Amino acid sequence: MLKKVSLTNIHTGQKSVQIVDTGTNDKALVGAGKTPVETAEISDVTGLDETIQRLTSKGQNMDDRVAFFNGLAKCFERNIPIIKSFQLQANRVKSPKFRGMIADIADDLAKGEKMSDAMAKKVDLFPSDVIALIRAGEESGRLPEIFRRVGNSQKKTSRILKKLKAGMIYPCIVVCLGIGVIITMSFTLVPAMSKLYTQLGSELPFATTAMMNISDLMMKQPWVAAIPAVLIYLFFKNWGKISMIPAVQTLFLKLPVVSGIVRKSAAAVSFRTLSLLIEANVRLTVALEITSDTTWHHHYKIFFTNIKNHILAGLTLPDAFLIESHWLGNDGRLICGLMEVAAETGSGTELLNEIAEDYEDELDTAANQIDKIIEPVTIVLLGSMVGMLVYAIYAPVFSLGDALLKK
Repeated sequence: MLKKVSLTNIHTGQKSVQIVDTGTNDKALVGAGKTPVETAEISDVTGLDETIQRLTSKGQNMDDRVAFFNGLAKCFERNIPIIKSFQLQANRVKSPKFRGMIADIADDLAKGEKMSDAMAKKVDLFPSDVIALIRAGEESGRLPEIFRRVGNSQKKTSRILKKLKAGMIYPCIVVCLGIGVIITMSFTLVPAMSKLYTQLGSELPFATTAMMNISDLMMKQPWVAAIPAVLIYLFFKNWGKISMIPAVQTLFLKLPVVSGIVRKSAAAVSFRTLSLLIEANVRLTVALEITSDTTWHHHYKIFFTNIKNHILAGLTLPDAFLIESHWLGNDGRLICGLMEVAAETGSGTELLNEIAEDYEDELDTAANQIDKIIEPVTIVLLGSMVGMLVYAIYAPVFSLGDALLKK
């Protein structure tokens, strides 16, 4: 349930409104970050208002994750009580979901629950690898360090994702404009062409016939013009689910430029997770299983599952990596060499972090140049659309003379 909390400063009269996704008024006050110098008015957001708020409110995002984990790390480093540490994060996050999460966890902690158990209830906000790290931190007394490492890792991921999204703006605009031009011509130019060519009774190219059919469909059923916009919206809205389909992930690994970005992204996240788990004294087979469960690419799920099985069968980690190196692409041998060094020197977590950092640096560089990488593809796509339109419109014009002479 959404709660609307109106806060008023008793000294200045300044007002602010916070939306908190929680169940009770007491939790709503905590999630809104109410201070002793503020008064609060709480009301329920229900019905259509709740639907609109959920659609328009800021959703959970990486920035909230970074602020939340880094804020907790600072509080724990200064020995601030756990409940107070969570309450202090309410004004650091922006989404109603995160505000509600903070209020719910603070309430569970006040009832005597362990922090890891309280956070584990929020499965949509905290994946299993983060919960495993927190549990390991509770047992080893290294929670401040764990939260700091998780926050820094999330921050790097957030920075790279922002750059990748920024680089996708240009091609998306070009594609939308191309679709808009086709729809506009289908309502204006093509109907006139269709009438002329139909009267002449001449044979038309396939591209022209296709455009005439599209135009005829749109003239009779104008709502069809909204289908491309709806499809684009649904595509981007469900991109997270689409990108998790194994067949789609395998396809990405076959594309020339995209394959490198996908492999580096999956490897960086996976090796960073494995390093954090091992550094938190999680048993190796358990750490490999958690890494397999939480990595987003199915190739790396298979890779870490097979590594775990080899370890259980009695093989060393370098040998297991060498056997399964084909899942890692062109960098498989390089990573195997680093794992051999790690086994000899006992610096496994350092080298895993080094691998993750190298991939993150390469991803950062690729993110800065994403527009240059995508630009040729965009030009080819736009050129194909324009070429098809030009051919569909002008190809019949050159045969008008033959058609008129026949008449």
